[in-house]
Amino acid sequence: MSTLLKIEFTIAEDLADEAGVFIASKVPHGWEETPADGGRHFTMYLEDHPLGMEMVKAFQTEFPDTDVVYSEQESEDWAMAWKDFFSPVNCGETFKILPPWLEDGEENGSTHIVIEPKMAFGTGHHPTTALCLETIGKLAKKGLLKEGQEFLDLGTGSGILGIGMCKLGLHGTGLDIDPQAIVCAVENAQNNNVADTLELAVGSIDCLDKDKFFDLVVANILSGPLIEMAMDITAHVKPGGVLILSGILAGNQADAVADAYERRGIGAPERFIDGEWSCLVWEKVG
Repeated sequence: MSTLLKIEFTIAEDLADEAGVFIASKVPHGWEETPADGGRHFTMYLEDHPLGMEMVKAFQTEFPDTDVVYSEQESEDWAMAWKDFFSPVNCGETFKILPPWLEDGEENGSTHIVIEPKMAFGTGHHPTTALCLETIGKLAKKGLLKEGQEFLDLGTGSGILGIGMCKLGLHGTGLDIDPQAIVCAVENAQNNNVADTLELAVGSIDCLDKDKFFDLVVANILSGPLIEMAMDITAHVKPGGVLILSGILAGNQADAVADAYERRGIGAPERFIDGEWSCLVWEKVG
């Protein structure tokens, strides 16, 4: 019987957001936060034990005053737990994310994205995923995104954003530096019948041909990499194309990312906020 690594810690409230951002760089989705005395309690599960122990060591180095507890759990218990608490996610008026056991084929005006929950990859519950999908839906209704256009989904994770864009009639490429994320995304693309229009590969922006341009580039990652890749990302957006960036905390982080891209001469973005998270949108780059 296979096992998972359960990782838990409690951290002071003034460090909780910073801890969440740090975890997102190691475990893109799939952790739980609950209130605790003077702070927040974090719980996460990983299938890969060596990866989990690396996460524990890295967190202890970054937050040395926080005790981290880890233990093995049976994976079957986790799989059953998904059915107890996984609820569909409505992303604006266009998209709805749900697991296979809740898909009944009745879309009722919304576009369904069916995701098999995995321990280390996105289920669509993170606010930045919903922000991106809601934005994509709005841009499609405005006529800025159309059937036949080509997109790049940078940091595709479980492939949710790429799948959503394919279901609107676009086609494109999803890249991620994590090979296991691509394995998961391939499975999800097949389950959503978009494998023919969504090309998935391990890599980042630097693996693209310099003459490759996209009508839409979406990057839902973290502020640091977004700032570092500003020149490369903007270089692959067609003139008049759309750029969507997320995975960014509202406030100073969003300001820093926006500034890095404004310096590329593409103007100021429109900002959409969900709680502590921000989504930056340029409707017509250049």
